[in-house]
Amino acid sequence: MNLTTSQIDAIQELLNIGVGRAANVLNEMLDAYIHLQIPYIKIKLPQELQREMQTSFGRGRVAAVRQDFSGSFSGIAELVFPTDSACMLAAILTGEELGTPDLDAVRISTLSEVGNILINSVIGSIGNLINRNLEYELPYYIEDTVENLIHFHNKVAPTTVLLAQTQFTIERFQIRGDIILIFELSSFNLLMSAIAEEIYAYK
Repeated sequence: MNLTTSQIDAIQELLNIGVGRAANVLNEMLDAYIHLQIPYIKIKLPQELQREMQTSFGRGRVAAVRQDFSGSFSGIAELVFPTDSACMLAAILTGEELGTPDLDAVRISTLSEVGNILINSVIGSIGNLINRNLEYELPYYIEDTVENLIHFHNKVAPTTVLLAQTQFTIERFQIRGDIILIFELSSFNLLMSAIAEEIYAYK
């Protein structure tokens, strides 16, 4: 399956709004400018998804906050950081010094909360813009290799997926991260139908 230009444009516009709102929230937390890349939208097989993420993050461990959502359409949302960026963000938000013994425990709770806020900003904005209700599972924090994260995804959704990914950087603190959405194709079709309905409703 290939995406049409109009489908890519529609999803990118939704993501731009949702990610922009998430960036505003993070900006308020850190009082620092957040630079956003244009969202990347592609249909991927599981092995392609793994290669794509390894290109972004390498083969080492990454830190991720994952949250599943369901309702009119369903999928997986993740906030993914290189581990050094995750440590830096947690240290800034908590006032802890990097390398302190308690930072690991603090990092998990802090980044889980940050992930919850940012993911809800993105997915909530999308749901509101297309007038669809969504339900969220509790977020949870993971540190693992990209390969193992993808294997976990495959247990949940072992099919071709839609990958929507945007990278953000906070140059002042040398922090980078990605907001990643993964939809099963059946949910993607429901998402596109919902977008089309809202577009026609305004014509």
